Amino acid sequence: MSKKNIWYLQGPFHQYQEDVKALAKEHGLVIVDANATSSREGEARDVPEVTMRPELLVSTLAVEADGLNQDVLDLLTAELDSIGVIVESFSDQSLERPAGDLGETASRLFEVLEAVNAGVAILQRERDDEVQKVAALEQEKAELLKQLEALKPVPDAEVEALKAKLDAAGVSYRANASLEALQKQVAELDKK
Repeated sequence: MSKKNIWYLQGPFHQYQEDVKALAKEHGLVIVDANATSSREGEARDVPEVTMRPELLVSTLAVEADGLNQDVLDLLTAELDSIGVIVESFSDQSLERPAGDLGETASRLFEVLEAVNAGVAILQRERDDEVQKVAALEQEKAELLKQLEALKPVPDAEVEALKAKLDAAGVSYRANASLEALQKQVAELDKK
């Protein structure tokens, strides 16, 4: 017959105040996450008591029969509804403040989202200004390129004819040689 030394404990194990691994070792138990198996074969009967860490406990709102907490529940429900309207309108990019008393949390949320909208609007204006600056610079660049093109010397027909003679004779010359320099080279070519 198998020994019953398996402690089926609901994980995660860090949710407990106690060191469950140390407790298991102390009691000669093997821990198995109860969420991970449906079998309870070899389950130990005498297992240590453990308690959840207080910060992980889910708090609940109790509604008393006399309606004392029903007012609180109604306020919370109304505030949650307001938060829903605010969030939906924000996601639709048309932030709207619901009518009536929003409650502290809903009011604060609305203020924060209003500030976000204002910040986004500022960024959009700055972006549009920068786009306009880029367009103006592109236009200025185009004008400067036109002016530069106009400053380039137009090839003179006589210069081109002299260069053609020198090319035909296989004589090298500077690409930016003056008319006089080219005439001198052609004159020397004719003397040969």
